[in-house]
Amino acid sequence: MTKIIWMTDPHFQNQGTIRGLNPRTRLKAAIDHMNTHHADAAFLVLSGDLVGDDIAGDYALLADYLGQSKIPVYPMVGNNDDRVGFRAQLPLPEGAMDDFIQYRIDTAEAVVLCLDTHMVGSHAGQFCAARQAWLQDNLTDKPTYIFMHHPPMALHLPKQDEIKLADDTAFLDLICGKGDVRHLFIGHVHRPTCGTIKGVPFATLGALSFQAPPPEPAWEWDGFVPAQEAPHYGVLYIEDGDVTLQYTQFCAYELGIETPSRT
Repeated sequence: MTKIIWMTDPHFQNQGTIRGLNPRTRLKAAIDHMNTHHADAAFLVLSGDLVGDDIAGDYALLADYLGQSKIPVYPMVGNNDDRVGFRAQLPLPEGAMDDFIQYRIDTAEAVVLCLDTHMVGSHAGQFCAARQAWLQDNLTDKPTYIFMHHPPMALHLPKQDEIKLADDTAFLDLICGKGDVRHLFIGHVHRPTCGTIKGVPFATLGALSFQAPPPEPAWEWDGFVPAQEAPHYGVLYIEDGDVTLQYTQFCAYELGIETPSRT
């Protein structure tokens, strides 16, 4: 059995708050909780939107926080990340792509692929020909689990669906046409959802930082107010091709809230 911790969207800043939330407090609470209860896991995947606007300062302090983890950490990029700043502070595993933050982790019974869906200058995602070619080369008959930031499908979350993966059809055709992809694990939307797409199961995860409201009542990005919901992370168990995902609350909603949420 392989046990994996999954976290996403810390939106870490080296100072200040984001939407009234101190992201340093939340990330520390998540790592402390994981170290106390899940230090037996094989590794942690952190699936994107790692930092805020101070690229150098945020990545530098984020590296210190992640260094407190008792298990290896595999960070990924999201729409708010910067590949140059990321590489300057965060290590990547051997064999990662030269131009993209995309890499493979092999376990005894499975392959874990961590994809780069970042599109420069956009909140939507992209999966270009070079990244597709790498993925095709790494799809084998061994059970494969894919982590990615942007969802390659509509989730019936209207605002988030506006900024999903732009190359969704090509991506889905690729993973359904070759290999043995068992599950997709997706960040970005700041809400837990699950389902199947073309027969492939998927799950999204609430953020370490703020949570997006449910789609009803309808809301707009202007005047966005986070949901008053506690954050969580995922605990994954993979055994004989089967997957269990436990959504794990690591702190109360109030932890890290410093100012009113409206911005």
